[in-house]
Amino acid sequence: MTAGRHVPATVTPYENGPLLLRGDFEIVTPDGDRIDAGRPTVALCRCGKSRIKPFCDGTHKLIGFEAPEGHDKP
Repeated sequence: MTAGRHVPATVTPYENGPLLLRGDFEIVTPDGDRIDAGRPTVALCRCGKSRIKPFCDGTHKLIGFEAPEGHDKP
């Protein structure tokens, strides 16, 4: 929460890059354990190769990740 007001979570896919998650959100593991994001905006891995999953570490650039056609455009 931001200073007592609710900021809806938004997810923005970046072209051939991560998903940017902003706002009030909670990240949990499949077992239900909470992952502390540490900030109100995070980049989530979409290529599957990040060493700090679920967060993006930029590996998508090194491996030439390309998102499926049309998934990065509104």
